[in-house]
Amino acid sequence: MSSPTLPHPRQLVAFGPHGGAHTVAVRAGISMAVPLIALWLTDHLDLSLYAAFGAFTALYGRNHSHLPRLRMQSLAAAMMVSAVVIGTTVGVFGAREWIVVPVVAVVAALVTIFSNAADLHPPGALFATFAVAACASVPSTPASIGLALTVASASAAISLAVGVIGFVHPSARLRPRSTFSVSFRDAMERPENVSTIARLVIGILIAGAIPTIVGVGHPYWAMVAVVAALSGPDATARLVRAGHRILGTIIGLGLAALLFAADLPAPATIAVVVVLQMTAELFIGRNYGLTMVFVTPLALCMIELAHTVDGGALITDRLIETVFGAVVGIVLTLLWRPRSSAIVHP
Repeated sequence: MSSPTLPHPRQLVAFGPHGGAHTVAVRAGISMAVPLIALWLTDHLDLSLYAAFGAFTALYGRNHSHLPRLRMQSLAAAMMVSAVVIGTTVGVFGAREWIVVPVVAVVAALVTIFSNAADLHPPGALFATFAVAACASVPSTPASIGLALTVASASAAISLAVGVIGFVHPSARLRPRSTFSVSFRDAMERPENVSTIARLVIGILIAGAIPTIVGVGHPYWAMVAVVAALSGPDATARLVRAGHRILGTIIGLGLAALLFAADLPAPATIAVVVVLQMTAELFIGRNYGLTMVFVTPLALCMIELAHTVDGGALITDRLIETVFGAVVGIVLTLLWRPRSSAIVHP
């Protein structure tokens, strides 16, 4: 087995193929727009965070044909709705900022096993841990749990419908059929999965506990950043991903500052969120760093839709915690690797 190498700077700006990303972007945009518009029309935008995470269902199975995509997205929907409910439940407790750290670590471990068994695409625990951590950061009541379940489920159902609507076209039935299956036994028999899960859990505990102790706002961004940084298939990919996370976030925060300065009304913010979601999907398979330029203001605008925020403080917290979480991921990647391999320079 060849040794992993420190990434060359050109890997940060390398682009992958387009891969039909425009169709995925349209599905993601519709899936996000419909529930957010419905909440705005009914004056319930405070529930938009739950709807947004339910809409993440549309991001799964991008390269699958309709029926296998439906099966994969159905599992993804159950996963995302469960993550929203778990996070909202944690939000009921007064010590939620402490409780959420081990909860996110456990969810990341379980979802990683689930993702490997089902061969989900995109793989890993990033979206589920994001949903748990973000929903837990919002103070809630027992009644909020039922609302979260209802809104996230309805939003996920819309994503499932959007994902299969193209099947009515005759040409869809002529396309090559992709397959989808679930095998927990195969997933558990892969020795590298134990190391991956252990690294994730330790990274989340460190990235979550230290900002919470220090008192930096929104510690969950550090946990999400470390999950993103550690989601690469090998050491080199993880280092590239951490670099992308940092650089893309910095540029994306500039775009977020412009959007906050514009002080957009709710309908315009919804439109911006949908456009950012679609744009992110156009680039997620091509360059993760560029994707983060759009994901960063998307995440902040989602928060602004649901709650009144201090834009400047939000941007500062996002920068500090993203860099910290990514650095934790880099350190763990450099220090934790198989004995048979070493990080070397290209």
